[in-house]
Amino acid sequence: MSTHEDRLKALRAQLERDALTGFVVPLTDEHLSEYVGAYAQRLAWLTGFKGSAGSAVVMPEEAAIFVDGRYTLQVRDQVDGNLWQYESVPQTSVSAWLETHAPGGARIGYDPWLHTRRWVEDATRALARKGAQLVAVAHNPVDAVWLDRPEPSKAHLVPHEELYAGKSSARKRAEIGDWLKTEGLDAVVMSALDSIAWTFNVRGADVSNTPVALAFALLHADGRAELFVEPEKIDAAVRAHLGNAVTIRDRAEFTRALEDLGGKTVAVDPERSVAAIFETLDKAKATIRQLRDPAVLPKAIKNAVEIAGTRAAHARDGAALSRFLHWISVEGPKGGQDELTVVDKLLQFREETGSLVTPSFDTISGSGPNGAIVHYKASAETNRPVETGTLLLVDSGGQYKDGTTDITRTVAIGTPSAEMRRHFTLVLKGHIALGMAQFPQGTRGSQLDVLARQFLWAEGLDYAHGTGHGVGSFLGVHEGPQRIATFGGGDEPLQAGMILSNEPGYYKTGGYGIRIENLVLVVEKAEGEDGKPFLGFETLSHAPIDRTLIDTSLLTPAERDWVDAYHAKTLAIVGPQLSGADLAWLEAVCAPLA
Repeated sequence: MSTHEDRLKALRAQLERDALTGFVVPLTDEHLSEYVGAYAQRLAWLTGFKGSAGSAVVMPEEAAIFVDGRYTLQVRDQVDGNLWQYESVPQTSVSAWLETHAPGGARIGYDPWLHTRRWVEDATRALARKGAQLVAVAHNPVDAVWLDRPEPSKAHLVPHEELYAGKSSARKRAEIGDWLKTEGLDAVVMSALDSIAWTFNVRGADVSNTPVALAFALLHADGRAELFVEPEKIDAAVRAHLGNAVTIRDRAEFTRALEDLGGKTVAVDPERSVAAIFETLDKAKATIRQLRDPAVLPKAIKNAVEIAGTRAAHARDGAALSRFLHWISVEGPKGGQDELTVVDKLLQFREETGSLVTPSFDTISGSGPNGAIVHYKASAETNRPVETGTLLLVDSGGQYKDGTTDITRTVAIGTPSAEMRRHFTLVLKGHIALGMAQFPQGTRGSQLDVLARQFLWAEGLDYAHGTGHGVGSFLGVHEGPQRIATFGGGDEPLQAGMILSNEPGYYKTGGYGIRIENLVLVVEKAEGEDGKPFLGFETLSHAPIDRTLIDTSLLTPAERDWVDAYHAKTLAIVGPQLSGADLAWLEAVCAPLA
């Protein structure tokens, strides 16, 4: 089955054999991960879509793919419009589409290990209104026709030393045990991979660019903990690291362990646990309490060791990126470079730090119109040259044992147009406004999002993605619950110690993309009249912003001061790590604005 048309035909034939009218294919795994291992890339295999978020529905005569605004352009480049209808989220949803398109009496299949219980309930209600039903499958029909499907990773788990974690796994587990007792719970199910990695102070290599291991966990109020993982992934070092209080069990035993919780009161996170977990506990007659995973908030609020580590990681990463920016400033206008050579060169500079574990995600290197594709990934088919008179957008990051980085810089190749400079400066003003914000404790990210958009909105412009996402500590580059957005989240109150991105942008379809992204740390700034703390942001990322793209006539004195202070601090942090021509260039581009 070499073509996506062949694969779609094969799946339809399998659905007919399974007595199903249709099937829903999400882009996730049994842990509801955003980034998944190769074995779980069912959506990409079936459709050709290589973004990090999406779903599809296949029926006998129709098929639709659902993506959000980040992938509006990408999905049309990668997925055949003759085979698939393009649907936009959140304007529509899989459930709404099924309600409109599924015929009466239809049997729509879903894999209960790949959906939340809420999704199952919503889809069930939507189909019921058409006299159709949602059917849980015991075996995923995509897997039945994906004959060369990769095996899940066999990479070993590795201990994450307290030197980097700042708190022992035993202490974290004891705190979760105390929480269970306070809540009157017997156990908690933990299925989010980053929560498991954080709680047990282990890391892995089962998901590209995210140092997590495929595992489930149960933590009990009596202090016991069970880690469910393939036996060959555990070695003596990890056993010694975890100690006698953690029982290591075969991943295949997880369902049986859930069944053994019958009669117990068990916490399950409805946003981070698949429907199959709920269904198994229901059948076992366990009492389920739907509560947030107890690792989520402590993981998001970094401790002093993690904060020091992330500052060190960003300083190191900023030097690598600054070397790259110098290189592209020289080589870009000469010609001969393209999006893929840019990716390779930037990786080389990060590797030369001697500390890089992996990139934190696949580098986005978008030249000219490809920069307008928000989550673009260059390939041999789409690779564009870096040409004079264009913009180059590079969004990248690194995984270091002491921290995770994510930074975007947009640079002009040659002389930018007045329009490019104006749009870039509007984005910069929004970036500065958010970076300078001071707000009372209890403020949510959704309340801050407008600060970054206001200058674009004033000119009838906007961008179709959130302004800020949480970031882990040598964990996921996208981490909840904190977010700066008016849609798809942003309701979590920001707290000191949280790390987020600050990344407004502007994207001109067919022309260019602009994004300016730094990571920021939430810190206490001042005390209000009532003694309530006021919070703000400390910028963690340091690499120069392309001054040739700044229209200084659009900046206020306070904004100019921000740029000059940011560049002065960048020079102070990054400069000592550079020498020769790299240092001379950095000194020039970090000089005060004229």
